[in-house]
Amino acid sequence: MEHTEANSRAGAAEVRSGAGDALAKAFEMIATPAIFGFGGWLVDGRLGTFPLVTLLLALVVFGYQVWSFARTYGASMDEALESRRAGYAGPDPAAPGQS
Repeated sequence: MEHTEANSRAGAAEVRSGAGDALAKAFEMIATPAIFGFGGWLVDGRLGTFPLVTLLLALVVFGYQVWSFARTYGASMDEALESRRAGYAGPDPAAPGQS
């Protein structure tokens, strides 16, 4: 019974951690382009080119964010796949000391 409770607690902690990570990434995905967009708005006010620099900075930063998150997600999925494959492979028959 204790083993099941421990697994349940560990699973709940992992879900909470994942939810926190997702919230942080969502905030970063919105806040960073907004900050750069605001900076672009200030530059546009000085230059008189209203939407140009604002949109350019916001879109470039948003594109970088998407690329960065996709690369990180792909790497973590590859790592998870390799760890699962290693778990399914079983013991190495050529390894010394195993019967």
